[in-house]
Amino acid sequence: MAIVFAKMNGAGNDFILIDNRLGEVRLQPAQIVRLCDRHRGVGADGVILLTPCASGRADWAWEFYNSDGSSAEMCGNGARCFARFVARLTGVEREFRFETRAGIITARFEGQWVRVSLTDPADMRLRQKIDLSTGPAEIHSINTGVPHAVLFVEDADQAMVGTLGPEIRHHARFAPRGVNVNFVQARGPGAIRVRTYERGVEGETLACGTGLTASALIAAELRGFKLPVQVQARGGDLLEVGFERRDGQFAGVTLAGPAEFVFEGRIQV
Repeated sequence: MAIVFAKMNGAGNDFILIDNRLGEVRLQPAQIVRLCDRHRGVGADGVILLTPCASGRADWAWEFYNSDGSSAEMCGNGARCFARFVARLTGVEREFRFETRAGIITARFEGQWVRVSLTDPADMRLRQKIDLSTGPAEIHSINTGVPHAVLFVEDADQAMVGTLGPEIRHHARFAPRGVNVNFVQARGPGAIRVRTYERGVEGETLACGTGLTASALIAAELRGFKLPVQVQARGGDLLEVGFERRDGQFAGVTLAGPAEFVFEGRIQV
């Protein structure tokens, strides 16, 4: 089977986008792994399929898969790329809604940026003490569509992402699903820098949209950051996280940043 695809990236987090409105593409996990392989395939952190919205609750829907073939509830950078992909296919850059496993996402276009309205975060837990191979650590966690752990560090460049990332990701505290792990450095009032070890990719990515959002919300909660929070991803791109406070809870969370086409092609799977 030959698949026509577009390769895109959002702040360096890269994806394979496929138009599956006719329902003809059915990918097995092994095929997704092969497509995402950076030596034997296209190379990507994930695969996104555009599908009709069967529930009728939104304009479109997606199927999202990590590079290991597993499905995921949500991806902030992928959501922005998906929005730009839909706009190119339909020729209309207007606000629209699409359904994910995490809920309904709204996307709108702001020049070269795309802003997505994320589902309300849940399960925020602050100042959790866990034992790591390096000693006791203070971890914060929140679900921004997918579960995230946040660890503040003095210098993101020196963070032990490759060793502590998988250790925290598989820690018993976050079993059985595991967690994405964000190493966060405060850069100044209302600004942070983030490096993320991603569950499903099982490694560090250049950016993780829901991780950047989780980090911004935890920083706002603990350090009183004002809106909007400026977030620098590992790839160097700056993104913007906005939110509201309703009854002491985060709501109306948005993530804005770039969504770029890299190339288009056809591949045999």
